[in-house]
Formats: sequence, C-alpha cells, structure tokens
Amino acid sequence: MVITLNLDEWYKHKHLSWKGGKLHFVGQDVTSLSKRYGTPLYVTSQDIIEQRYDELHAALRSQYDKIRIHYAVKANSNPAVLKILKDKDARADCVSIGEIQHCLKAGFEPSRILYTGNNQTHEQLKFAFEQGVNVNLDSISQVKTLASMLEEETRAKLPLISFRINPEIGAGHHEHCITAGRNVKFGILDEQVEEAYRKALDVGFSRFGIQTHIGSGILDVDAFKKAGSRYLEIVSSLHAKLGINFEFIDFGGGIGIPYKPSEDPLDLDKYAETMIGLFKEACETGGLGTPNFCVEPGRYIVGESTILVVQINTIKVTPYKQFAGVNAGFNTLVRPAMYGSYHHVITCTRDTGDGNNRKATYDIVGQICESGDILAKERELPILNEGDYLVLLDAGAYGFSMASEYNSNPLPAEVLIRGSDAALTRERQTFQDLLRHVKIPPWLK
Repeated sequence: MVITLNLDEWYKHKHLSWKGGKLHFVGQDVTSLSKRYGTPLYVTSQDIIEQRYDELHAALRSQYDKIRIHYAVKANSNPAVLKILKDKDARADCVSIGEIQHCLKAGFEPSRILYTGNNQTHEQLKFAFEQGVNVNLDSISQVKTLASMLEEETRAKLPLISFRINPEIGAGHHEHCITAGRNVKFGILDEQVEEAYRKALDVGFSRFGIQTHIGSGILDVDAFKKAGSRYLEIVSSLHAKLGINFEFIDFGGGIGIPYKPSEDPLDLDKYAETMIGLFKEACETGGLGTPNFCVEPGRYIVGESTILVVQINTIKVTPYKQFAGVNAGFNTLVRPAMYGSYHHVITCTRDTGDGNNRKATYDIVGQICESGDILAKERELPILNEGDYLVLLDAGAYGFSMASEYNSNPLPAEVLIRGSDAALTRERQTFQDLLRHVKIPPWLK
C-alpha cells in the first residue's frame, strides 16, 4: 500500500489544527501553552506516544504472537515518557548506565531492559549484570572483560547474553546515523560472529539472544529487508554450527518518520509483513524454533509526539537575506546543525481570510555564536514579526535528549499534555543551575 498525503492530511497526521486562526497541537492552544510556561518549550503529547506504540504493536502482532518492543531510550529519556511506555508494557533498549537508572526508576523490571552499550567499561558491565539487566555485547574483547569479572563473582546464575551483529549492510538518513558496514564502529562482523558466541559458551553462558541495528530514520522497507535477510543468514548459520537456541532475535530500530510534507509515513503493515515474513521463514527452514521477534523503535514512537515552540526576538533584513532570530539555537535542537536535518516550521497564527496572505522567505536562526546555528533555511512563511511564536515539528526524538548548555545557555522546559491537561515534566534550567556543580580551586579565591 502506498501512502500519499496532501498537506492538510499531513498536518492532521501530525495532530495539528487551527481554531480561530490559532495553532492547536492535539487540541491544545500552542500560544497559551507558550505564555504559561515560557519559551523555548518542548511540548509532548501522551496521546501520540500511546497511539504510535499501539499502531506498531498491532501491525507486528497481526503477523506473529511473540513480539517484544524495546523502546530506544536514547531518543527521549524524559521520565514521564518512560513511565508512559512502561505502562503500555513496552520494554527498554538502553545504551548507557544512566539510561538503565532512568528505566529502573520509572518502574521497568531489569529483565525487560536490554543494555547495548558501546565500548563498555568493566564497571558498567558489572553494574548491568548486578542489576539483572540483559546485556548485548558489542565486541569480542568484551567477552574477556566479562569473563574476568565473572571470575570475581559467582557463576552460579549466569544471565542471558547477546551480541550485536553487524551485517555490513547499513542505511539511515545521514552518514552519522548509519550503524552497519565494514567501516563503522558498531557490532561484530560476519567472520567474527562464531568466535564471539563460542567464547560465550566457553565462559559458561547457556541462554542467548542476538541483535542487529543498521541505522536510523529509514522510510524504505526494502532497506530493512536487504539487511534483515543477511542478518537471518548469520543467525541460521550460528544455530547450525553451535547448536545455539536464541530466546530472541532483535532487528533493532531505525523506523523513520516523515519530517517533510513531501514524505509519507513508513507503511507499517508492509514493514511487519516483510520483516516477520523473513523471520518466520528463517525460523522454519533453519530450525530456530519460535523465538521472540524484537524491534527497538525510538524515533517512530516519540518523534512526532513533540513540538518545539520558540519566540522571535529579531527580524533582520539584509540585501540578500531575511533572518528571523529566535530565543533558541542548536543548543536547544542540534539536529539541523549536526545532521543537516529538516524540521518543518509553522507559525502559531494563521490567516483567517482577510485577504492579506503575504509571505516571505526566512532563515530561522538561533542565538549561538556560530554561523552554523541555523534551525531552518529558506522557509517561506507568512510575514513574521518580533514577538511571534514559531513551532518546529517532530522534535521528540533527539531533541531535548541532545540539548546542551553551550554558550552557557540554560536548558529549556518540557511539558506533557494529555487531553485538556498540561504539566511540567522538566523545569526550565536557571543560571544558578549552570553553576551548581562548579568549584573554584582555593588558590584562585
């Protein structure tokens, strides 16, 4: 099924509407929220998070019963978001000890957390195992680290262990987001996979999973299919050579969202039918049994759930450009500067039919003292004025989670909305907060 949306349908997909000329997000007046909580402001919808999770779960369950959805915490680790997904019976995919701590505090059972760190230290691995978290190792050398640690600890109750496999076929919206291939730092290559699992068997492990991840922001099912086919060949070969029975086969994340109006959402039904079709065929022909089918969506679940509201401080007109300077920057949303990413920009007010539909082209720029601090380039918008509010869409994934204090700017506030309710989930940082952990050496006092 090919999905084609016109602009109004695309806005509806994003849960945006205009009432009385004012922008509403999932039914709430964006301008009112901005005046109440200040800007820059991340506004997250619980309803959208739950809807996206339910859509993905339903599509996968229509093809196979033993489904596990591990939410990729790195996309958005706000405790309220984690609590929402924990209550939806999601599992968690963590890449750091901090993320594990967040999930444990949100109520996730350790056995429902998969820790896929990169270049983990002895202490990090030890913490994960002591907590009872499932560990997904990224290199053969980590087996030695683990073996050394287990010599000091008890081997009586070894937990499940998994390895991240690099099928050498990657995809993604930017080269920095492609996580499979011969020259990337992630995962274990085909010729090393057997050695990795053999070492784990030698150490004494008897429960196994297997995982891969090829990249993020993918809207093409064929990219998943190509990498998935190769991955399943590796899985089947391991089973045949070593007799390993996998409790789960994890296909990682990467499901993208349509950031541009010209883009359509990923066809979830096609994705589920294609990937689980490959999976079931491999299980049947390779004698793999009925392992759990796992995915690790992050962006798909939370990306569209959040908007970033900013306010225009300055309108600067030169002979060559018009700039709308806002009270945010790549310290608030780094994706445009880091990845060249597109975030659709709309105004919080809309023409109500008085005939004055004048537009102009602007660069939306921030307050950071670097030329790369451009949130949006050459966007045609209604005539803007200082004091107006603008909204950047699809800021829920890798928005606040990648925000920084660069140029000594406090971090923004976050608000969760549900129905007619709204509540702060993170207070706006203050300048006092910036200095909270700073110490002056005594000889400088």
